[in-house]
Amino acid sequence: MKILTINSGSSSLKASLFLADGPRRDFRYEHIGRGFPHDHGEAFSALLKDLGEERPDAVGHRFVHGGEIADAARFIDEQERQRLNNLRHLAPLHMPGNLLGVNLCAEHFGAPQVACFDTAFHATMPELAWRLPIPAQFGLRRFGFHGLSYANVARQLPALIGDAARGRVVVAHLGNGASLCLLENLQSADTSMGYTPAGGIPMGTRSGDLDPGVMLELAGRMDGKTLRDTVYNRMGLCALSGGESSEMSALLASESQQARFAVEYFARQVRAAIGAYAAKAGGLEALVFTGGIGELAAEVRALICEPLGFLGFRIEEEANRAHAAVLSVADSRPVLIVPADEEAEIARLVSQLLAQAR
Repeated sequence: MKILTINSGSSSLKASLFLADGPRRDFRYEHIGRGFPHDHGEAFSALLKDLGEERPDAVGHRFVHGGEIADAARFIDEQERQRLNNLRHLAPLHMPGNLLGVNLCAEHFGAPQVACFDTAFHATMPELAWRLPIPAQFGLRRFGFHGLSYANVARQLPALIGDAARGRVVVAHLGNGASLCLLENLQSADTSMGYTPAGGIPMGTRSGDLDPGVMLELAGRMDGKTLRDTVYNRMGLCALSGGESSEMSALLASESQQARFAVEYFARQVRAAIGAYAAKAGGLEALVFTGGIGELAAEVRALICEPLGFLGFRIEEEANRAHAAVLSVADSRPVLIVPADEEAEIARLVSQLLAQAR
């Protein structure tokens, strides 16, 4: 079977065509569209053109938010499409693009479509991790995101670090959207994002966690539409750099003090989260970097890891500069780079669901 996977992120679209008897074809569309927020429609048009005459037998879509369900994947029928449409407000940078992909694929391919959920991987979190300290009557909880990425990393870890993989491992998925996950026995035990993908550590245009009083103050100064736009498009690295850029690569290349401040602020918050998970779990066996920043920004990795010697993590400078798979020195606990491959996880889930349906 030919399986097309579609991973529509907040600033990019990644797709892969998996062939039953050949290599996969990867398609990447970064910083899509000329405006901001980015135009996913333009990226999907480019993808359909680049596919040419290829027609998939099934299409798997990354969906950032799956809501309350624990299913890792579901066929997209009209009922499921409506359920997902009702979750748009929980991830406005992602869900519209996710749903757009479903609509366009329905127009162009007569193939079954499958939604694969980022939130599902975190269904194993204990109540101590997912509960919010607010009245239960509101029905709100922490979900966690980037689950397809974390699931793919967890699948690879035993071959990379042996028995340590089943211990306490922090995976840092650092990109335009960024989060961390504490794995225990290869399952999610805690994660930095919460009810929506706006929480946790600072990101390209999202602040991460904020004092609730700050949100109350901002809500008193602007209308709801402006506040939502500010929360998702004008905070994070963008705000910390004084509007210079939301892109880590641009900030690292800049000589401005504001850009440097944003980089150091980001690294400080990431290592604070790693330290918090070490405290919660009683120690860590390994640290893994993934995502665009995690895989490609050596200076950011160095800033994160430099103060973590007390946890047993030390990285080798040359290996870090070379973006090596293993960054740690000989007497350190393992520090790794595992390239993000959400597309492989989507293809696996689609194949599994199709096999169950036969």
